[in-house]
Amino acid sequence: MNAAVFWATIGGFLSGVFIRSFALLSWPFAAFFVLLGIVCALYFYFEHQGRSLIIISVACIALGAGVLRMDLGTRSGDTLLNAYIDKKVTVEGVVSAELDERETGTRVSIRVRSIVVGSTTIPVASGILVIAPPHTDVAYGDVVRASGTLRVPEAFDAGAGRTFNYPQYLAKDGIMYQLVFAQVNSLGMNEGNPVQAAAINVKHAYLTGLGEVLSEPEAGLAGGITVGDKRSIGSELSAEFQKVSLIHMVVLSGYNITVVINTAARLLAWAPRSIQFGGSGLVVIFFILMAGGAASAVRAGAMALLAMYARVSGRMFVAMRALGFIAVIMVLWNPFTLAFDPSFQLSALATVGLVMFTPLCSEYLQWVSERFGLREILASTISTQLVVLPLLLYQNGNFSIVALPANLFALIPVPLAMLASFIAAVCGMIAHVFPIVSIVAIPVAFPAYVLLAYIIHTAQLFASLPFASVSVPAFGIAWMFVAYATLFGGLMHLQKRKRPDIV
Repeated sequence: MNAAVFWATIGGFLSGVFIRSFALLSWPFAAFFVLLGIVCALYFYFEHQGRSLIIISVACIALGAGVLRMDLGTRSGDTLLNAYIDKKVTVEGVVSAELDERETGTRVSIRVRSIVVGSTTIPVASGILVIAPPHTDVAYGDVVRASGTLRVPEAFDAGAGRTFNYPQYLAKDGIMYQLVFAQVNSLGMNEGNPVQAAAINVKHAYLTGLGEVLSEPEAGLAGGITVGDKRSIGSELSAEFQKVSLIHMVVLSGYNITVVINTAARLLAWAPRSIQFGGSGLVVIFFILMAGGAASAVRAGAMALLAMYARVSGRMFVAMRALGFIAVIMVLWNPFTLAFDPSFQLSALATVGLVMFTPLCSEYLQWVSERFGLREILASTISTQLVVLPLLLYQNGNFSIVALPANLFALIPVPLAMLASFIAAVCGMIAHVFPIVSIVAIPVAFPAYVLLAYIIHTAQLFASLPFASVSVPAFGIAWMFVAYATLFGGLMHLQKRKRPDIV
C-alpha cells in the first residue's frame, strides 16, 4: 500500500502539471479533484472498505495540486513591455546566465529591471533573450543596457510536420521576450551569483586550455564531452552526430556525468559503499560547477547519481522511488520543466532505462565479453536507446538505423577520452600562462587528440552509410504514450518470467 500511495502521489502530481501545461485550466478544476479526493477518503474512513479508494483519493488530490502549481507558475509577461512589441526599445538589467555564443550571433539572457523611454527610466520585471552580434563583450552578472526590436518568441517548424514550442521553452527560464538586432553595452559588473560566476570563469579557462593544445573539431568535442560546452563541434558535425544518435555525447547529459562517477568509484573501490557514493557526489558537484552551474547540469548530475546508487546498492525499486521524488522536486520548483524541457525529459527517461532495463538486458547478453566493459556498455546503450526512442521520434522523427553499432564503437573510448581531455586542458591552462610549457603540453595532449579523432571519424563513418537514418512522419502524443505503455508492459512481463521474486 505504501508504494502504491507513493506512486499515486507522484503520478497524480506530474499528470496535473502535464495536463495544465496544454489545457487552460485554473483553480476550479484543481478544487474539483481535491474535493473528489477528500470525498473518497471520507467514504473509506467511515465505511472501512474499498482500500483502493485511498489510492484514488491521493491521486486526485495530487492531480489537483499539480494543476494548481502549473497554473500559479504560468507567466503572462509585463503589461508595459507588451505595449512596445515590434518597436525599438532600450532596456537595462543583469545578465542572468552564461552567454550562448554561436556563429550567427550571441544570445544573452537578461533579467530586465527597467525600460528607458526618452529620458525616463520605468521599472519593469521580466526576462528577455537578447540576440546580439557575435563576440559581444559582456559576461554573466554584468549590468547591461540593450537596444533593439522587442518581439514575442514564436513557435517554429522543426521539420517533418513538427512544431517546436519555443515560447514555452524560453518561459521555463523566465524569458518572455526577445530583443533582436540588438546592441549590448556593459554598465557594471559583479551582480550575479558569485559561485556561478566563478564556475563559469573556471569553465572558460578550461576551454581556453583545450584550445591551446588541441585543434578543431577535437577541441570542441573535448569541451562538449567534459563540460557540456554549447559551442562544441559546429553545426555540420553536430548534424552527423545527431544522425547516428551520438548527440548525447556532445551535450551535457547523464551519460557524461556517469562516466565521471564510474571513474571516481573505481578510484574509491577500496572504500566502503557510503564513502564511494559520497566521494562520487563531491566529484559530481565539482563537475557541475565546471559546467557553469547550469540547471541542465544539475538535472544530469542528479539522474546520474541515481543510476549509480541503483547499481551500487542493487536496490532498483528504491532508486526508482528516488527518481520519482527528485522529478517531483524539480517540477515543483519549475513546473515548465516537465513538458517543455527536452533535457529533463531525456535525462529522466535515460535514467529509467539505466535503472530498470540494463539489468535485464545484461541477462540476455551473457555471450558478450565483460572485457573493456563491453557488456555493460552494450546493455546500457540498448536500454537507454530503447527508452528514449519514442520521445525522440515524437520530437524530431530521426530514426537512426545504425545507432546501436555507432554507440557501441564510439562509447568505448569515451572514459579515456574524457580523462585525456581533462589532462590536456590542465596542461593547456598552464601553457596559456607560461607559453614555454607548450613544448611539453602539446605532446601530452596527443592521446586526447587520437581518442577524440577516433570518435569523430566513427560518427562520420556511420553517418555516411546509405540509409543511416530515416525520417518518421509526425504523430500524435497519444501514440507516444501507447509506445511507452507497451514498452513498460513488456518489461514487467519479462521481469515476472525471469525473476518472479521481484514485485
